[in-house]
Parts: sequence; structure tokens; C-alpha cells
Amino acid sequence: MNTYQGLKKIFIETLNDFTEVLSQGDSIPGLTDQLFKGWEAGCESIRRQLSEEMLRVAVVGSIKSGKSTFVNALIQGDYLKRGAGVVTSIVTKIRHGKSIQATLFFKTWDDVNADMNQALTLLPGFSFEDVDATFDIRRSGDRQMLEQALAGLEPDQLVSNGAVDANSVLLSSYLKGYEKVREVLTTDNVTLVYKNSQFERHWEFVANDSLAVYLKDMRLEIVSDALTDYFEIADCQGSDSPNPRHLAMIQDYLNLTHLIIYVISSRTGLRQADIRFLSMIKQMGIMDNILFVVNCDFNEHESMVDLERLIFKVKEDLGYIKPDHMLFYFSALLNLFRIEKSKLSEKDARRLAHWEMEAELKAASDSQSREFEMFLNKRLNHEKYALLLKNHLGRMQLMASGVSHWVQVNQAVLSRDEGQIRDIADKIGAYQSSLDRIKNMVQHTLDGSGNKLKAGLRADVDRFFEKSTEGISDTIVQFIRRYDLQVDALGPELEQLGFGNAMYKLFQEFKQAMDMFMADTINPRVLRFVREKENEIYKGLCDLVGSYEVMIEDSLAEFDRSLAQAGIAPMGRMMQKSELPNLETIKSIAGMELPTAVAALRYSAKIKTEAIMRLGLYNAVKVLKRLLKKEVRSELERQKNALKDGGLRMKRETEKSMRSHLKDFQENIKFQYVFKLSDAVAQALKNTLIDRFQTYADSLMRMVEDVRTRKLDRNRAVEILAEMRRKSTDIEERIQKIGEGIGLLESG
Repeated sequence: MNTYQGLKKIFIETLNDFTEVLSQGDSIPGLTDQLFKGWEAGCESIRRQLSEEMLRVAVVGSIKSGKSTFVNALIQGDYLKRGAGVVTSIVTKIRHGKSIQATLFFKTWDDVNADMNQALTLLPGFSFEDVDATFDIRRSGDRQMLEQALAGLEPDQLVSNGAVDANSVLLSSYLKGYEKVREVLTTDNVTLVYKNSQFERHWEFVANDSLAVYLKDMRLEIVSDALTDYFEIADCQGSDSPNPRHLAMIQDYLNLTHLIIYVISSRTGLRQADIRFLSMIKQMGIMDNILFVVNCDFNEHESMVDLERLIFKVKEDLGYIKPDHMLFYFSALLNLFRIEKSKLSEKDARRLAHWEMEAELKAASDSQSREFEMFLNKRLNHEKYALLLKNHLGRMQLMASGVSHWVQVNQAVLSRDEGQIRDIADKIGAYQSSLDRIKNMVQHTLDGSGNKLKAGLRADVDRFFEKSTEGISDTIVQFIRRYDLQVDALGPELEQLGFGNAMYKLFQEFKQAMDMFMADTINPRVLRFVREKENEIYKGLCDLVGSYEVMIEDSLAEFDRSLAQAGIAPMGRMMQKSELPNLETIKSIAGMELPTAVAALRYSAKIKTEAIMRLGLYNAVKVLKRLLKKEVRSELERQKNALKDGGLRMKRETEKSMRSHLKDFQENIKFQYVFKLSDAVAQALKNTLIDRFQTYADSLMRMVEDVRTRKLDRNRAVEILAEMRRKSTDIEERIQKIGEGIGLLESG
């Protein structure tokens, strides 16, 4: 990583010096050159992207697989709290910093209330007189009413599908933590920073569900040689978390990552939860970005033979999901104990001493650790960021060549008489006319193809969501309709629970299954679909404009020959074929953000609770039958029928709500992402091909006119141009050396 970091530092220094050269051009008396504004904007764009570019590495795995220990060992310090809870966990992101600090990003009051209103659907004992009213935790009356409703829940209602009910825990956590955070939260986004000696205070939020629930994000900055300015590693909560919202949060982060490290515990090997999660990653289309680490617990293995047996089984199981997988095995805790040796407790010091005597296990772990470090360094350093730095260098090289040529042309113009200057102006004018024609053709083609592309994208998005047998909407509807509410399974506990409580229990089990289906099956399909559309847009438009590059090169060559006839130096590097911006760069500049996977789970807030409660109708029927002296069913049968009817209405309301929610989600992806991305790619490609040359020609014409009309201070301009030429030559030489360094980096 140091090699890349060193090149990046030199690159930024060169970029800063180049910006100073541009400011000299701006200072020429009588010259206000728009071309320099464009170059300055280009430098600022590169500078911003260099600061924002972050290689994201996600560490995922099942609960208690040792993810936090692994990350701590990787960043060379015990910074993450190990063994934290999972109920309200978030993705914890770690970056390099000048000092140690934890930044906590809090939800807004609107975020909190939106979460709680979703979780309140069908909660027994909680309802407003006004059916359109919504819960607001800031109102003491709402909090008291919720506390009473939660206190009235039976123990069985706090468990859903064998796990703690996520909704009741969420509501309870919000209430418990309210007093501690009420002075922190506002209607806007708020951050809280713990620095240096206060750093470990962030552990209070990680370990305490009632505080962690109020967090939107958490970022740690540490001082470590293991991290650089462009590297972010994220400790993700357990992939087998019972809360589907956690799974959706992981999906959102995985969609941004360049590398996924999946940690497997040697105590358990590959479990069913791991297989399910890895299948989801495969469905998202990002399995190529994954590598595996078996975190070895020396206490679990009698010998190297025992460990090798476990590794063989893990490799065999992984082969069914990713045949060409990369796997390493070592003890993260051993590595961490060595790093923290002077700070270990007496018990941990004894464990370390014992493990150091396990010759075979220790040797295997050390060897695998070294191999992993070498592989990670190559993957992060050579394969990804050498390319990104190369792209930025190409842009800067083009701008530097442009400045150098601009200086030479203007020096030549300033040394000409009026007749020669007029001849240069005529040649530039002819070039402009030629370039204008090509520009109009490119613009016309992009506009027409863009509209055609959008029509195809519109059809693709609509088909993906709505097609009767394959569409997302129908898949979800079929899940809802086929879901078995299992009313009969309630049995004798039904009378004890009562109708409202039983309905809530059924709804929570249904919603848990529904949310898990969305997170497991639907979200990965959506993310993969969008990724495919991104590549389709980029490739289609690149292929389209590529056909015009020959025309542009011919026009530039003709312009170069015309200038040469007037005794002006050739354009040199500016004549080289354009390096088209990559997709990630375009998305970054345009500020494109995909709608989050978490958003797909917000359907339940639209369910009309008053349309579900049907027991009153059954009570009326019971009274009527007695009056008519007809047979009245038993109380248990009556409540079961009420539940079945209420359950069916609940499913119909969920289906209706989901259709409405999916339509909003579909239109958001279509108009706010896919269409906007198409426009952004088209604009970026046009700018790369045409606009800089158009601006260049405009600049030359303006300089010629300024000289002819004597608006320019020739003597002062000549002095500044001479200094700019000297500095430009030096910068071009430095850029060439950086390029050679990147070449060495790429060759590994």
C-alpha cells in the first residue's frame, strides 16, 4: 500500500503545482480565458475524487465467527468492541486518520418515528382515536401509551419464529434510550465525535441496543500503518442476524464494496446461515469480489490433522457455491494477542504463551497470515487503484499538454505581425466550423440514441417489476398469497392470548417471513438487475460515440497541419486518443446513489389496521344466532374463524400496500437512477470527445483577437508565458515519471 500512497502523494503535489501554473495564465493582463476555468475545474474534480475515492472492504460472516477480532488484527489494535450485540447492530467503518476518533451519525427524529410507526402495525393495546394519526416519540403521551402496550404483551408474543421479535425489541430500545439521546437528536442530521482518550465511549453505543438503535452510521478513524487514506474496512453485523433490516443494511454496503472478506469460524465450519448468505451474494452478482478466511480457534483443534480435516470440509462446501474460491486459514486472535502483548490480561497472556508452543498450528497460521497479507496488498494496491490513479494521470497529462501547447501557440502569436495573425485566425475559424459539425452530429446522435435507450430501459424496468410470471411484483404477491398463517397451530393458547394479541403474533411472524424473503430473494435480484443496466448503459453509449473518434482525430490532424503551416508547434499529446471516463468516476461526479435495499422493507407502514380487526363482526353474528336460536360455535372456533378472516384481510392489505410501495420503488429506480445515469454517461462522453477541443479553439481565437485589437499587454504576457512554459515542461516530466511508477505498480 505504501507504493501507491507514495505515488498518490507525488501526484497531488504535482497537481497543486499545475494549479499554480493555471493561476499564472489567469493573471495575464487583459486576458480572461474560459479555457483556464475549465482546466481549473478539471483539477478540482481530480482533487475531489482523489479525496473521496475509497477502496471499501467489507468483513462479513455469521455471528461469533470472529469478525471484530479479525478486523482488529488487520488494523493492528483492539479498536472494535468484540462480542457486541446483534439486535440493533450497524455497519462500523474504519479509516485512517491523523488522530484516533469515533464519529457517530445519528438518525433524525423523522427517521426514528418512521421506524417506530412501521413496527407499531397491529401492536395490541396501541391505537389512536384518529386512524390517520402517527406516533411521535417526542410526545410524552405517545411514549406512555406505547410503554403500556409493550408491558401488556405476553412472553410468547416477544418471540417470533424461534427468535426475539425484532419489532418489539426495536420499540422497547427506542423507549429505553430516549432520555439519553433526546438532547442530541434534531430534525437534521447530527454527528457526535469522541476523540483520543474519549474514543472508547463509542463502545457504549455498540454494546447497548437502546443507544445503537438511534445511530444511522458509525465511522472510526485510527492511526495505523495498516491503513491508508484511500482504504476503508467495514465490520458488518452477523449475516445470520434475525433482523432482516440488518441484512438489507449489509446488502447496501456490499453493493459499494470492492472486496468482501467472508470470515468462517473453525469452531463451526460452514453453516446453513453461511450458505444462505453466500447464495444471496451470488445472486447479487458480486461473488467475484469475495475471498474467504477460516478464523482458527486453537482451543478447538487437538492437532494440525484435525484442523486440516475442517479446512478440507469447508473448501468442499464452498466449491458448490464458488468453485474457484480463494481461502486462507489462520488465528486472528493469535495475531491480535501478539500485537497487544503488553496490554494482555494475565489470563490472555497464558493463552498466548500456550498457543506459541503449538508448533504445527502456529507455523501454519503464520504462513497463511503472510500469504493473506501479500494477496490483500496485491489486490488492493495493484489491481484496483493503480488503474484509478492511471485514469486521473491521463486526464492531468492531457490538461498539462493543453497548457503547454496553449503557451507555445500564444508565444508564437505574440511574435507575429498583423497579416500572419489574420492567417492564423482564418485557420482556427475553419477548424471551428469542422469541429462544430462533428459536435452537432455527436449531440444529435446522443440525443436520439439516449431517447431510444431510455425507452428500452423503461421497458426493461417495467418488465422486471411487472411481468406476470417473472416480475418482482408477481413473485412477492405469490409469496403473500401462499404464506400459511398457521392459525390452527396456536391451539389452546389462542383463548389465553385473545384476538388482538393473537393477530399481532400472526402478523409479526408473517412480517418477519416477508421481510426475510425480501432481503434474501428480492433485494439481491434488484441489485443485480440495476448493476446489469449500469453496464448496459455504459457499454452502449461508449460503443456509440466510439465511431466518432476517427472523425475527431482526422479533424484534429488537419488543424495541426494548418497550425504547422503557420509556424506553430503541433498539439502533441492532445492528439492522442481520448481516454473515456470509467463508470464509477461518472457516477461519483454526477452524485448517483442507488435507492437503498432497506427502503424495500418499508411497505408495512401503509397497511390499514382498521381493515383487519374483524372480531367485532363475529361477536355480532354470535348474538344474532342466539336470538334466532341457531347453533353457536365454540369460543375457540369463533376466534379461529375471526383470526383466519382477519389474517386473509391482513394479507390482502399487505399485498395492496406492497404493490403501491413497489410501484414507488420502481419509478424511483427508473427516473431517479437509471435515466439520470444514462444522461450523466452521455454528457461525460460528449465532454471527453468534443468540448475540451471546442473550448481550446475558442481560446486561441480569443487570444488572436485580443492581440489584433491590442487589448493585451504584450510585454507582460510574454514574461508570464515564458515562466509558464518552464513550469509546464517540468510538470510534464514529473507526470511521465509518475506514469512509469504506476507501470511498475501494475506489473507487481
